[in-house]
Amino acid sequence: MEGASSVSEPPSDFTASEREMWRAFRAGEVHDLRTGVPELDNPGTSRIWGPERTVRASAVARLLLDGPPADSGRVCCLKLSGARISGQLNLSGGTVAPYIELHNCQFEQQVLMPECSFTTLRMVRCAIPRIEAARLSTEGDLHLPQCTVPGGIRLTDAHIGTDLLLNQLVVSADRHGRAIAADGLSVAQDVEAELVKATGEVSLRSARIGGRLSLRGSALRNTTGRYALNAARITIEHTLYLSSGWVSGTLSGTGTPPGGVRTRHFTCDGGVRLDDGRFGNALVVDRARFQLTTSQELSLRRIQTPELRFTPERPPTGRIVLAGAKIGNLVTEAACWPGAGLIDLSGFAYESLRPTGPFPLPARLAWLSAATPEYSPEPYEQLATALRADGMDEDAREVLLAKQRRRRETLPLAARLWGYAQDITVAYGYRPGRAAWWMAVLWAIGSVVFALNPPPELKQGEGPNWNPALYALDLLLPVIDLGQDSAWRPSGWEQWAATLLVLLGWILATTVAAGASRLLRRS
Repeated sequence: MEGASSVSEPPSDFTASEREMWRAFRAGEVHDLRTGVPELDNPGTSRIWGPERTVRASAVARLLLDGPPADSGRVCCLKLSGARISGQLNLSGGTVAPYIELHNCQFEQQVLMPECSFTTLRMVRCAIPRIEAARLSTEGDLHLPQCTVPGGIRLTDAHIGTDLLLNQLVVSADRHGRAIAADGLSVAQDVEAELVKATGEVSLRSARIGGRLSLRGSALRNTTGRYALNAARITIEHTLYLSSGWVSGTLSGTGTPPGGVRTRHFTCDGGVRLDDGRFGNALVVDRARFQLTTSQELSLRRIQTPELRFTPERPPTGRIVLAGAKIGNLVTEAACWPGAGLIDLSGFAYESLRPTGPFPLPARLAWLSAATPEYSPEPYEQLATALRADGMDEDAREVLLAKQRRRRETLPLAARLWGYAQDITVAYGYRPGRAAWWMAVLWAIGSVVFALNPPPELKQGEGPNWNPALYALDLLLPVIDLGQDSAWRPSGWEQWAATLLVLLGWILATTVAAGASRLLRRS
């Protein structure tokens, strides 16, 4: 170690406890100051540990920044258990080569580590007033599981060489309202933040995570600010989990819990912002609870991911925004979404819809209606495209028909009336079989009417043989000439009946043509 002391004995000003720490450091052993009584070894207690369990922060910093050489055949490392660290531990800008592992330690003041370099740093079940570690870097892990940090953690622009472990961390807001300020954080592998209890904003804006980010079973709460989780522009190479975890005694985990353990849902009391996030594998929102005010959102604007699993335990109380998001598989069901005016799907694109439970077509249409208080064609077209990709052409046509009916309500009176005509006759071209049915009905009615009341010939002896069925059909077909309608001269109410058949024939033909044109454009 560069600049390391060649003195094999601890400095004369070290206390007895610090001398033992010095010797354990050189031997790579644990300096254990615990009593063995859980109540007395809890670092979160208000009880102040005595001098026999106290080491000065300055002595710890001296070991880490300018410590002695290791004993022969050993590797220097600082392993402390059950110690009270008095004063302020300030490692700002330093380079710490020894491995550090602190268990059940009680810090008197905040820990300062900005721009400090470590190999691996592990603090487990420690009570720390605040951690200031902007631009910190590690070659290996940074572990803070089960720690209590009432003054917040700052990891802005920090770089973690492997994993960041925050499981069962209890953290509260700093004076700026942030429990964890980690904008620009870079983690080479995974971030495990399961069963965390955070009061204040957790900020991960522009963070980059090489593996997964797991917030399973965590409880985020920020009732005074806008967001409980603010991770705009985050990039996660694997998966973001906002789902449930489990805990049993000192053990915790994810996946299928063993029998007899408590399952904790992911809960968020405050807004969530994941705008412009990139998730390489999936974004999983499963059995989660979101308690949002009217001014807060679950904002997923412009996110990109191969799969979005949105199956919260119940619909969020606030607004869900998926505007501009691009998804591969959307895995969800009807009961997961809030009501009208609380969903924004404008510009939302997905390739397929995979229901996890009951999600019949009427429920999907109600979902779109709730998402579009004001008519917007895009959500309908997107759902139709996804259904067609899954081979459900009939359902896709029903969705596009629903779109035309929603559009009709926004049109002027004349256009609405024309829309009703198209709907009744051929369902805007999505049910072309209706045209043949109407044509057959009108043909039958016309044939009966003119069979009972044949019109006179236009020119005596020059007309074709009278055939009421062909005459009615010639009136209905607006383009084809069967030589019947021009050979006979109806009068009175028969003339009005003939004119009505001609008009209805043109309406049917026009609506069929409009529907065919729409289908061709869709193809």
